[in-house]
Amino acid sequence: MKIENEFLIPFSGLKTGKHTFEFLIDNRFFENYDYSDFNRIKAEAVVLLNKKSTLLELNIEFKGIANVPCDVTGQDFDMPIEGSLDLIVKFGDSFNNDHDEIVIIPFTEHQIDISHYLYELIVLAIPQKRVHPGIENGTLESEALEYLGYYEETEEETEQEIEQENNEIDPRWEKLKKLLTDK
Repeated sequence: MKIENEFLIPFSGLKTGKHTFEFLIDNRFFENYDYSDFNRIKAEAVVLLNKKSTLLELNIEFKGIANVPCDVTGQDFDMPIEGSLDLIVKFGDSFNNDHDEIVIIPFTEHQIDISHYLYELIVLAIPQKRVHPGIENGTLESEALEYLGYYEETEEETEQEIEQENNEIDPRWEKLKKLLTDK
């Protein structure tokens, strides 16, 4: 069974107006795309379909958690991810998805497959650089951080270094200041 069949939205029997569809996304979904940039994922997608007489408006929103390795320490952590996409589906002679927000499907279609749009939306929501939140707020203790010298500097030492850098004046600027005062 292809998992994409779970992400088909049949619109031919629906009345004109708004309809809501919910989908659960996990690792099985990404196995079909051979994508493994995370350890685990669990997300919920809600699709609001507004059926009109000549077109369909889709609003796709998702929220979830992706378990990813930290790029600094290598430790796994749960990263919250979310995203949304507005899509307009028009009808034409042949399929065309050249535009990012407009899709043209044949008049003969009675359902739309949103699996590829969900895939792109989720993959783009996971940042290229992943840093454990414990590094940013200073609560993570790790051998990698100790090795990198993260714990050696205290806030006081860092503030003193910044103050020294601000007080040091480049000798070239001193000569320029002297020109101004010699007038």
